[in-house]
Amino acid sequence: MTFALTAETPDQSFRLELTPHSALDIGSALFHGIDLAPGSAIPSDGDPRIDKALPGFLFTCGPDHIRHPVPIEGATDGQRYPLHGSLSSHPAKDILIEEDEGEVICEGRVAVSLAHGGTAELVRRWRADRRTGHITLDDTVFNSGEKAWPPFAMYHINFGTGLFDEATRLTGAMLPGGSLPWRFDEGDMAILCVPAAETAEHGWAEIAIGPIASLGGRSMVIRFRTDTLPYLQVWRNQSPGCAVLGIEPVSHRLVSREELIASGEAEAFSQGESVDYGLSFEVRQISHD
Repeated sequence: MTFALTAETPDQSFRLELTPHSALDIGSALFHGIDLAPGSAIPSDGDPRIDKALPGFLFTCGPDHIRHPVPIEGATDGQRYPLHGSLSSHPAKDILIEEDEGEVICEGRVAVSLAHGGTAELVRRWRADRRTGHITLDDTVFNSGEKAWPPFAMYHINFGTGLFDEATRLTGAMLPGGSLPWRFDEGDMAILCVPAAETAEHGWAEIAIGPIASLGGRSMVIRFRTDTLPYLQVWRNQSPGCAVLGIEPVSHRLVSREELIASGEAEAFSQGESVDYGLSFEVRQISHD
């Protein structure tokens, strides 16, 4: 079962498929019938927990870990944090949809068993503005257990790069020179992670991907809160059989978990404490000059 979040105007027809089995993330993302999600063009890392979420447009890493598996602190049996953390393998509960002429709201809660033995709860709220096609996500993660632990978060917003051509670029103040071709760097695979907080405006950073010819020359514009997501990671994979670009607002820079904790960049929070994250996106006509 899925839940649809739809924004329809004369110029906008945006339909998102929200997936309760995977933390109320996004499966297909249809703009005037064109699916932005990578589908089968994204490679599997061999982790069955997240294979069901990977083909979609957005899935969420955390809250106990992001990026690739590493040993759990203090574990004596060789246990490791799972790829991209524990969240996406948990279903959403208590899902509520409210709608009127102006907007559609979908809310849900996700109880998460963490790899290190703690527990967390995610309270998630999606909102689609039916007049503008603007989509917003507000997340709050609570430490619902007795153990203190450092929260991590990364939002993978994945595009099938078959939609792109030579004119498609990434544009944002946090990027080197303010703009990059979507196929940045050499080779089939590339990744960069840059600070976004320093160039944010009013606490929000913005990056645009476009123009995208199949969307009528429009661009996807993504904004995210930089108080809790101060970095932007961008990843692409054009290896044989793959065609994916990931725009990834993230809580921490691209170094090891051990280094982040040792440097004080990953402070623990205790039972009852919470952290908020936020992002938004919309398809619109912009200039990439």
